[in-house]
Amino acid sequence: MEPLYGPIRDYAWGSRSAIALLQGRPVPSAGPEAELWLGAHPGGPATVDRAGLRVSLCDLVRDEPGQWLGQQVSERFGGRLPFLLKVLAADAPLSLQAHPDAEQARAGYEAEAGLPAEQRNYSDPHHKPELLVALTPFEALCGFRDPGESAEALAAFGVPELAPVVAALRDGPAGLATAVRTLLNWPVARRHELLGAVVSASADSPDAELAHRLAKAYPGDPGVLVALLLHHVRLVPGEGIWMPAGNLHAYLSGCGVEIMAASDNVLRGGLTPKRVDVDELLRVLRFEVLDEPVRAAQPVGPGVDWWPVPVDDFALHRVRVDAALPSVTLPLPGPRVVLCAEGSITVDDGAGALTLVSGEAAIGTAAGEPLRIGGAGVAYVATSGLR
Repeated sequence: MEPLYGPIRDYAWGSRSAIALLQGRPVPSAGPEAELWLGAHPGGPATVDRAGLRVSLCDLVRDEPGQWLGQQVSERFGGRLPFLLKVLAADAPLSLQAHPDAEQARAGYEAEAGLPAEQRNYSDPHHKPELLVALTPFEALCGFRDPGESAEALAAFGVPELAPVVAALRDGPAGLATAVRTLLNWPVARRHELLGAVVSASADSPDAELAHRLAKAYPGDPGVLVALLLHHVRLVPGEGIWMPAGNLHAYLSGCGVEIMAASDNVLRGGLTPKRVDVDELLRVLRFEVLDEPVRAAQPVGPGVDWWPVPVDDFALHRVRVDAALPSVTLPLPGPRVVLCAEGSITVDDGAGALTLVSGEAAIGTAAGEPLRIGGAGVAYVATSGLR
């Protein structure tokens, strides 16, 4: 195993404490720290030591795909590391967004060939399903809830302009598309007026509290009302949320480990100053109720659990070792990225043992032996989902 050094992205919604505390650095940090990236995504590749220099993992995988990926992963994913492991730390809501499936991503990327970057929705031809597991209490909006519940939430505000949206939602899932389209296409000149009426309404409920919070952060943004159509979940550490293609979601607060297919295709619908393409978002959204967005960890052996997902780009395991269980062996094929999330652990894939403390990461090639993790701490292990 080799040390892996990930860049920290300084998006404005990031925390000034969560990642710093994880890595044992002074708090508050100098600026917002939103995401720690541990992968080979060209937008922020991690690095590995080579002869005293930090070398991009993108370059190593490109030059030696057989060693780093192995034949099966290399052939299946076109010679690229198919997953990106992150630590995500949010102090403010992220954008309301969804991701395309593989077919939509390919078609969208090809259709936008030649457009300037600022006019593109698709930066690559890949899908981007994602799984987030909470490290701290974590709050999120994810997937459409029962439209009848959403109808009652909006009706409780007593705002006449929302009547067509309420009526559409009372038609059940068939009315979701109409409701979302109506809200996102609300005339710009009247958005502040509409949201002003909503936030001044006397409704006393969790939905009203959420609308007030979001409207304060994003005045005049129609995504505030679209957010009320989604499940509002609060995760405890260890719980996960799975976001397949086409599901509308937004992370609100907290710190978690996130693993996703290595893509940067994001279609935004609000709660952001960034580019919003309502028509394209509506084209990829799945207007169906997400019955249960929260996923509990499933044990697979002593000290080891995971959150199974129906894609082969990635898999995420959590390993917990202590005095009662001082070591665990994982027969997971490479490539493997390991993040120490708590305590101090030793990782060994037969190519050399390495000690990691909280916030540090390591990578092993596809040629490694079964992964052995020892010590006293918690580790998250990212691999491809191929077996």
